[in-house]
Amino acid sequence: MTAGWSHPGRQLFGSLSSRQCGWWHCAEQVDVGLGWGWAAGGLPGRLPGARARGGVWAPQEAYRPRRWGPPAGRSGQSARCARGPAPAHAQQPRRRHERRQLRAGRQECGTGARAEAAQDGAGAAAGGLRGALARGVDAPSPRPALAPASRAGGVAAMAVEQRRALLELLQRPGNAQCADCGAADPDWASYTLGVFICLSCSGIHRNIPQVSKVKSVRLDTWEEAQVEFMASHGNDVARATYESQVPSFHYRPTFSDCHLLREQWIRAKYERQEFTNPERQEPYSAGYREGFLWKRGRDNGQFLSRKFVLTEREGALKYFNRNDAKEPKAIMKIEHLNATFQPAKIGHPHGLQVTYLRDNSTRNVFVYHEDGKEMVHWFNALRAARFHYLQVAFPGACDADLVPKLTRNYLKEGYMEKTGPKGPASGQPAGHWHTDPQQTEGFRKRWFTMDDRRLMYFKDPLDAFARGEVFIGSRESGYTVLDRLPPSTQGHHWPHGITIVTPERRFLLACETESEQRAWLDAFRKVVDRPMLPQEYAVEAHFKHKP
Repeated sequence: MTAGWSHPGRQLFGSLSSRQCGWWHCAEQVDVGLGWGWAAGGLPGRLPGARARGGVWAPQEAYRPRRWGPPAGRSGQSARCARGPAPAHAQQPRRRHERRQLRAGRQECGTGARAEAAQDGAGAAAGGLRGALARGVDAPSPRPALAPASRAGGVAAMAVEQRRALLELLQRPGNAQCADCGAADPDWASYTLGVFICLSCSGIHRNIPQVSKVKSVRLDTWEEAQVEFMASHGNDVARATYESQVPSFHYRPTFSDCHLLREQWIRAKYERQEFTNPERQEPYSAGYREGFLWKRGRDNGQFLSRKFVLTEREGALKYFNRNDAKEPKAIMKIEHLNATFQPAKIGHPHGLQVTYLRDNSTRNVFVYHEDGKEMVHWFNALRAARFHYLQVAFPGACDADLVPKLTRNYLKEGYMEKTGPKGPASGQPAGHWHTDPQQTEGFRKRWFTMDDRRLMYFKDPLDAFARGEVFIGSRESGYTVLDRLPPSTQGHHWPHGITIVTPERRFLLACETESEQRAWLDAFRKVVDRPMLPQEYAVEAHFKHKP
């Protein structure tokens, strides 16, 4: 490469547009100190070791840098081509300033016909950007175009109108509750399914984006077409479509149920469409099901894989300790079986607690499956078996009467202290206190479970067998619940007492907090205030009252 290059003749640029000319002049200034030159063919190129002197490029070794600042008697832009390289801390501001001038010059000069018109104006008489630079003035920076106020106001008014229309749709029958769990005042909606849903269910809908896309009714921006789609659908229309063939025994979760039940209900409706295609309900409606579940050991507390078989023909749920075992380890009769999800107690999001009666005592089995869909299928299969059993046992009953008896959630669970005082003296009415009641044992902390009319207590929440059970009948049968302990009661650490009075004896309980006491009293009184059914009298007759 040659030691230095000079700029081509100015006549070469005589035919260039004003924009190109402005760029050449600007390049003449900007390239100073940047190490750029004109290579062969008239193209700008980097010249290693070269520095600019005036308008001519010279080798680095032939150039002696001067002190920063214009020589005496020289000022303005022309002096910049003659001075030496600026210090590093001073070059960057100058380069940014020159780049702004370059952009402004391009805007000023324009292209085509605009460039010719700009040359005729006073601002372009000196050659566009070249004239501005020669005068030492900055070219005016263009201001961004602003949207008209009327247009912005129209967009805002449209957004307000769409939100108002959505809020009116929420007042329609069926839309005031979540389409999936029944929670009041839903604030979200699926604009691909046309349903209004609560915040909790909207999170589940987000996990199936191929089916459902959600927006906030009050916070997000809605398009007019989306609002029209919501108006033409709604929760009632969606139920008629996606819940048209839900079996009577299938569990319909509410907002108080665990996440797994609500998630699988939503996926079954919209993703798998089980209730518009009955053939997809076979896993839980065929009357027979077998598979492996993780079961908690009674003694060691470890979860081990066990084979389970549910057969409606035999009316039983069985499990086997070994795959090749011919005889089951346990047989749970459908007649006395219950199942309820207990993720917090079991420590797994898919945890299911199955209870049944053995020798008139409650037995607990804790199981789970890694696949949430499989676990919910097992749950609904148990409900289907119970439903068909009750249809045979009570042939005159309608489905609405049988469905609440398929499975049940516990009324209340938690820790309380308990002891066993002696009952009232013969001939004294229930609820009358002895002046000196005798306690047969000290207070001990126990885990209590209220399962319909059975109050059970355990040493540990995951015990297989209850340490004791109490049957709680109705008020007409002599059962009463009091919000206090006898005045002379001693030995309890928790201050908020409860007394359950039965025809045979009294049971003293103590709660840690007042809120827990109120919750337990509400659960007990709901049972006591409810009249007993004929079959409950039979249970009471052979029920064992344990201390």
